[in-house]
Amino acid sequence: MAIGNRTIVMEFILLGFTNHPELKSLLLIVFLAFYLMILLGNLSMIILVWTNPRLHTPMYFLLRHLAFIDFCFSSTVLPQLLVTLAAGRAVVSYEQCATQFFMSTFFATADCYLLAIMAYDRYVAVCQPLLYVTIMTPKTRLKFVTGAYFGGLINASVRTYCMFSLSFCGNNQIDFVFCDLSPLLKLSCGDTFVQELVIVLFARFVILSSMVMILVSYLFIIRAIVQIHSAGGRAKTFSTCGSHLTAVGLFYGTLVFMYVRSQSGESLDEGKVVSVFYTVVIPMLNPLIYSLRNKEVKEALKTTLSRLKLS
Repeated sequence: MAIGNRTIVMEFILLGFTNHPELKSLLLIVFLAFYLMILLGNLSMIILVWTNPRLHTPMYFLLRHLAFIDFCFSSTVLPQLLVTLAAGRAVVSYEQCATQFFMSTFFATADCYLLAIMAYDRYVAVCQPLLYVTIMTPKTRLKFVTGAYFGGLINASVRTYCMFSLSFCGNNQIDFVFCDLSPLLKLSCGDTFVQELVIVLFARFVILSSMVMILVSYLFIIRAIVQIHSAGGRAKTFSTCGSHLTAVGLFYGTLVFMYVRSQSGESLDEGKVVSVFYTVVIPMLNPLIYSLRNKEVKEALKTTLSRLKLS
């Protein structure tokens, strides 16, 4: 739509992961395989926890929601990426782009807070084991999870409002995997200082508040483990946190890398790789991390498979 000498953007063209046509068929197969693994892994984890009574504990209640968030987070990005790779590019409306931006922010924020809640859950289990059931009641953990989703809703609403209150005119080609902050800012015309400031402040609050909760929880956990006299007891206690620590390391390691990259002058090609890592690789790895490192999940899986064979 033309206003004066400027063309107001009403739709965007997503260019996807690569500009090399010879790689697109291979990448389509690879990302399709990744998406199928994400669907299989996370949906299996949700069903396994839901149907197995021995996994009806606070930790696995939170794990079920982590699998749900990972599944939804990837589903906001990967189907569109597959379409882009298949067709060479994808045309998305202004509203579709805003929706994808909102949903990806919502699930990423909820992921941050849920990992922090899981750290608190491990703190209670290790440092106050006798009060664990009393503290982590169904009502309490439901409040925690609701708070994580509410935090995602607030951050996504503010971030989306700030981003799409900007004007987009002229170029409408997004050289990126999906409608994300950096490529959209490059297309905006006019002053973006206020919107960027609000977005950065909210993002830093989410990351710092969740990281502080995780760090404080693990400081208390480490102190409790150090006080255990036997090496076997320390190893057994620490093993209950191993899966969560691995998931936290992957997720927050990616966030720190993104922050360092943005401070040093970001490259969209690097950004594409990082975005694939946190929207594809981490959601694919989380079910493996929690199943391969967790005896209860492996036993529940064996029981379920045995029932399926018998039926």
